[in-house]
Amino acid sequence: MANWPAIGSIILPNVGGWANGVYFAGQIRTEQGKTWYDELKKPWWNPPKWVFGPAWTILYSSMGYASYRVLEECDGFTERAVVPLSLYGTQLLMNWAWTPIFFGLKDFKLAFIEIVALSGVATATTISFVQVDKPAAALMLPYLAWLGYASSLSYYIYKNNPKITEVKDEKDK
Repeated sequence: MANWPAIGSIILPNVGGWANGVYFAGQIRTEQGKTWYDELKKPWWNPPKWVFGPAWTILYSSMGYASYRVLEECDGFTERAVVPLSLYGTQLLMNWAWTPIFFGLKDFKLAFIEIVALSGVATATTISFVQVDKPAAALMLPYLAWLGYASSLSYYIYKNNPKITEVKDEKDK
């Protein structure tokens, strides 16, 4: 018998990632050639574009299962679950917001500031998960590591690329 709450908890965080991926995919890859994203100065440690989809699917699934474990350990949305699951929801919304800031607004400074704030809330989420379920907190650790890595990429791009007003879209060329 399927555990629908667990499955839903795993799928939920992926929904925002998939929606962002579908909406902004044309800015990341096109058949017509390079996009503005391809023209950015990126560090040598920037992974190939194909890595991001699988990496985020794994990370979203892991954090989703962590939230399910917390929900179960707290016997549902009880008073004990309020802080950890509120922090979880906040960091998830912040996570989903980064992509529109970076790819939609092309505001690299704001994207960097946002990912630093996101990292703080994700860390607080993980700490709150430790108080409820240590394995749930452990499931958040790869996400925290990736956020550190992604923050370094975001900082590099912010510091080494033109301001938003100087960035040209493919349609503006």
